[in-house]
Amino acid sequence: MGILQMVLIALFVYLGSIGSIVGNTIGWYTLGRPLPAALVVGLILGDVQTAMVVGLPLQVMYLGNVTPGGAVAWDLSYATYIGTAGAIVFGEGMDAAALVGIATVFAGIGGLVGQLMWNFSYALNLPINRVAQRYAEAGDTGHMWVPNVLLGQTIGFLCRFVPAMIVLGGMTAASTQADFATMIPDYVTTCLTTFGGMMTALGMGILLSFLVKQSWYLVIFMVGFMLVTYFNLSMMGVAILAAIVAVVYYKSDTLKAVKGVE
Repeated sequence: MGILQMVLIALFVYLGSIGSIVGNTIGWYTLGRPLPAALVVGLILGDVQTAMVVGLPLQVMYLGNVTPGGAVAWDLSYATYIGTAGAIVFGEGMDAAALVGIATVFAGIGGLVGQLMWNFSYALNLPINRVAQRYAEAGDTGHMWVPNVLLGQTIGFLCRFVPAMIVLGGMTAASTQADFATMIPDYVTTCLTTFGGMMTALGMGILLSFLVKQSWYLVIFMVGFMLVTYFNLSMMGVAILAAIVAVVYYKSDTLKAVKGVE
């Protein structure tokens, strides 16, 4: 992978993010989706066929990707651009199943890096609000583009382009996938995993703060948690059981209300 190819892929990692300079419609909802991202990487690296082979499964894999409570489980832009690039760089001569496996591994690495950078960029954007507030209080609307466009886009670009270049550079320097794995320090993997778990827990906490209107609602949450954790019931099974309970509760409550009116 040449320098120009690395720069182009890293640039699209930024362009495919939320709030990039091209807007969310072209960026996050188009360039940031797995299938278009795979096509872009395939065109840049000159192997569209391999890119499409891994792009379709990645599209299905991340089809249900959401950001509950504001927490990001995976960064799609990072995951798919890095994952597709990894499959093309290290998957020469492999069959489709092996290519998808390599793409999934590198998508996981890219997704974790993107998750960390996503929240890091949010933290860096906090002081910009104070800059915008000072301009607003002074009535200086002519300079509002500085915090809203210049500073915001600079932070977003650096938090995505630079880490992507580092990961892509490591992929280029490594001769095999195993060599690339040895280049990642253990403390980096530990930090990414720990931070990712913290953000998932934070997202769940924020989501519960919206859903739990009364303290006893937590009992319902704990029942679901117990069924999954200790009774090994699948999420679908819990969802079906919850739907049954909800319907029975609604019907019984409705019948009580009707009898009360009569």
